[in-house]
Amino acid sequence: MRICFPVSQEKGWESPVFGHFGSAPAFVIVDTDSGQLEEVTNGDLHHAHGMCQPLKALGGRQVDGVAVGGIGMGALMKLQAQGITVYRAVEGTVKDNLAMLKEGKLPVFSSDWTCAGHGHAGGCAHR
Repeated sequence: MRICFPVSQEKGWESPVFGHFGSAPAFVIVDTDSGQLEEVTNGDLHHAHGMCQPLKALGGRQVDGVAVGGIGMGALMKLQAQGITVYRAVEGTVKDNLAMLKEGKLPVFSSDWTCAGHGHAGGCAHR
Protein backbone atom coordinates (compact mmCIF):
# COMPACT_ATOMS: atom_id res chain seq x y z
CA MET A 1 0.00 0.00 0.00
CA ARG A 2 1.27 3.48 -0.89
CA ILE A 3 0.43 6.20 1.66
CA CYS A 4 0.98 9.91 1.05
CA PHE A 5 1.82 12.31 3.87
CA PRO A 6 1.69 16.08 3.17
CA VAL A 7 4.74 17.51 4.97
CA SER A 8 6.17 20.90 5.90
CA GLN A 9 9.79 19.86 5.30
CA GLU A 10 11.41 17.01 3.36
CA LYS A 11 13.23 15.09 6.10
CA GLY A 12 12.38 11.50 5.17
CA TRP A 13 10.83 9.53 8.02
CA GLU A 14 11.26 12.54 10.34
CA SER A 15 9.30 14.90 8.06
CA PRO A 16 6.67 16.80 10.07
CA VAL A 17 3.16 16.02 8.80
CA PHE A 18 1.54 19.25 7.57
CA GLY A 19 -1.85 20.48 8.72
CA HIS A 20 -3.40 21.03 5.27
CA PHE A 21 -3.17 19.01 2.05
CA GLY A 22 -3.32 21.72 -0.61
CA SER A 23 -0.80 24.11 0.93
CA ALA A 24 1.76 21.49 1.96
CA PRO A 25 5.16 22.32 0.44
CA ALA A 26 5.87 18.65 -0.23
CA PHE A 27 4.67 15.08 0.18
CA VAL A 28 6.31 11.91 1.44
CA ILE A 29 4.96 8.75 -0.15
CA VAL A 30 5.67 5.52 1.71
CA ASP A 31 5.30 2.04 0.25
CA THR A 32 4.26 0.06 3.32
CA ASP A 33 5.20 -3.27 1.69
CA SER A 34 8.77 -2.41 0.68
CA GLY A 35 9.44 0.38 3.19
CA GLN A 36 10.62 2.65 0.37
CA LEU A 37 10.05 6.36 0.71
CA GLU A 38 9.71 9.02 -2.00
CA GLU A 39 9.70 12.79 -1.49
CA VAL A 40 7.69 14.90 -3.94
CA THR A 41 7.40 18.69 -4.24
CA ASN A 42 3.77 19.90 -4.35
CA GLY A 43 3.03 20.44 -8.05
CA ASP A 44 -0.17 22.42 -7.31
CA LEU A 45 1.00 24.58 -4.40
CA HIS A 46 -0.15 27.94 -5.76
CA HIS A 47 -3.75 27.09 -6.65
CA ALA A 48 -6.70 29.34 -5.86
CA HIS A 49 -8.59 28.51 -2.67
CA GLY A 50 -11.02 25.66 -3.34
CA MET A 51 -9.34 24.70 -6.62
CA CYS A 52 -6.85 22.10 -5.34
CA GLN A 53 -5.99 19.38 -7.86
CA PRO A 54 -4.69 16.53 -5.66
CA LEU A 55 -3.40 14.32 -8.47
CA LYS A 56 -1.56 17.28 -10.02
CA ALA A 57 -0.11 18.08 -6.58
CA LEU A 58 1.28 14.53 -6.43
CA GLY A 59 2.74 14.78 -9.91
CA GLY A 60 0.50 11.97 -11.13
CA ARG A 61 1.90 9.46 -8.64
CA GLN A 62 -0.54 6.75 -7.61
CA VAL A 63 -1.34 6.33 -3.90
CA ASP A 64 -3.81 4.20 -1.99
CA GLY A 65 -4.19 6.58 0.95
CA VAL A 66 -3.42 10.06 2.25
CA ALA A 67 -2.84 10.90 5.92
CA VAL A 68 -3.24 14.62 6.64
CA GLY A 69 -4.27 16.92 9.47
CA GLY A 70 -6.62 19.03 7.33
CA ILE A 71 -8.12 19.06 3.86
CA GLY A 72 -10.80 20.98 1.98
CA MET A 73 -14.04 19.34 0.89
CA GLY A 74 -13.15 19.57 -2.81
CA ALA A 75 -9.78 17.86 -2.43
CA LEU A 76 -11.29 15.21 -0.14
CA MET A 77 -14.02 14.43 -2.66
CA LYS A 78 -11.55 14.30 -5.58
CA LEU A 79 -9.30 11.87 -3.72
CA GLN A 80 -12.23 9.70 -2.65
CA ALA A 81 -13.55 9.65 -6.26
CA GLN A 82 -10.20 8.10 -7.26
CA GLY A 83 -10.60 5.39 -4.61
CA ILE A 84 -8.02 6.98 -2.30
CA THR A 85 -8.75 6.69 1.42
CA VAL A 86 -8.01 9.85 3.41
CA TYR A 87 -7.00 9.45 7.06
CA ARG A 88 -6.90 12.13 9.72
CA ALA A 89 -3.27 12.46 10.80
CA VAL A 90 -2.04 13.83 14.10
CA GLU A 91 0.76 16.25 14.84
CA GLY A 92 4.08 14.47 14.51
CA THR A 93 6.30 12.87 11.92
CA VAL A 94 5.68 10.57 8.98
CA LYS A 95 7.16 7.76 11.08
CA ASP A 96 4.77 8.48 14.00
CA ASN A 97 1.69 8.70 11.81
CA LEU A 98 2.56 5.59 9.79
CA ALA A 99 2.87 3.60 13.03
CA MET A 100 -0.53 4.89 14.16
CA LEU A 101 -2.06 4.06 10.78
CA LYS A 102 -0.73 0.50 10.92
CA GLU A 103 -2.23 0.17 14.43
CA GLY A 104 -5.62 1.38 13.16
CA LYS A 105 -5.43 4.57 15.24
CA LEU A 106 -5.92 7.11 12.43
CA PRO A 107 -9.61 7.53 11.56
CA VAL A 108 -10.87 7.84 8.02
CA PHE A 109 -11.42 11.55 7.32
CA SER A 110 -15.02 12.69 7.68
CA SER A 111 -16.54 15.49 5.62
CA ASP A 112 -17.45 17.08 8.98
CA TRP A 113 -13.73 17.69 9.57
CA THR A 114 -12.94 19.45 6.29
CA CYS A 115 -11.46 22.93 6.20
CA ALA A 116 -13.93 25.76 5.83
CA GLY A 117 -11.31 28.27 4.69
CA HIS A 118 -7.98 29.78 5.57
CA GLY A 119 -7.28 32.08 8.49
CA HIS A 120 -5.40 35.36 8.41
CA ALA A 121 -1.96 33.69 8.65
CA GLY A 122 -2.79 31.19 5.89
CA GLY A 123 -3.56 28.41 8.33
CA CYS A 124 -6.52 26.12 8.08
CA ALA A 125 -9.73 27.33 9.73
CA HIS A 126 -11.19 23.96 10.73
CA ARG A 127 -14.82 23.87 11.80
